[in-house]
Amino acid sequence: MVGNHLLQHRELSATAIGVAAYIQSLPEGAPVGIRALVARFPEGEMRMSSALRELERHGYLERRTERLPTGRLATRTYSYNKPLSGPDEPPPPDREPVPDPDREPVPDPDREPVPEPTPDPDPVRRPAPDPEPRGSAGPEHAPRSVDPGAARLLTGLRRRDPRLLLAERDVQRLAPAVSAWLDRGADPEAVALALTTNLPEPMRSPASVLAYRLKALLPPHLPQGPAPSPIRRPDPFQTCDGCERAFRSPRPGRCRDCPPPASRAAA
Repeated sequence: MVGNHLLQHRELSATAIGVAAYIQSLPEGAPVGIRALVARFPEGEMRMSSALRELERHGYLERRTERLPTGRLATRTYSYNKPLSGPDEPPPPDREPVPDPDREPVPDPDREPVPEPTPDPDPVRRPAPDPEPRGSAGPEHAPRSVDPGAARLLTGLRRRDPRLLLAERDVQRLAPAVSAWLDRGADPEAVALALTTNLPEPMRSPASVLAYRLKALLPPHLPQGPAPSPIRRPDPFQTCDGCERAFRSPRPGRCRDCPPPASRAAA
């Protein structure tokens, strides 16, 4: 199934839309480099390269250079059925193009040449909506503190739907968005219902679905309700001094049906 957000995209060219639909129809691991696309379609190398750059710019494609266990570098292409940015958000900013193994890089006169490693053929990998960076080179990669209430809400979603069993890194990534809901006065039960009602079938990436709902359905700041009135406890039971019946009263004595003691009546 190809979404209308792709087929009716107003800023993508017809070539880019067709290439995206073709890539989404391929199995995981199929080659989608420039050479493979030129061999499959009549368009030339320049049009295919331009189409891939369009898809990267609008969040449907991501190409990254990764190091294989053998030590070699390979360019991996990650295809997304939905763009990384939301429907009401601007597209992600242009990034530095990743070297494509199927074509020679165009030299930039303003930059000094850098030796380029020989990558492996460019396979398509699906899905990898938001891979976490590997390694930690500084304090910016230190684990973030997570709101315990938000973390408990996210880990408890599995009781409503077993598919919502989240990884630890997904809980850490989504917890700040849940905290934003709670800070705006949303009840935890209302947050859980908004995240678990009418989930898509099938659901390939539960964390991506939750991230989209937390961002798209974020409520405004909700007014605080009236302060609850203090609960008045009933008076304790007392035993009537006259008829020995039980009645409620803050102090021991006689019930309403019994006359006061003789000494008090004479006075």
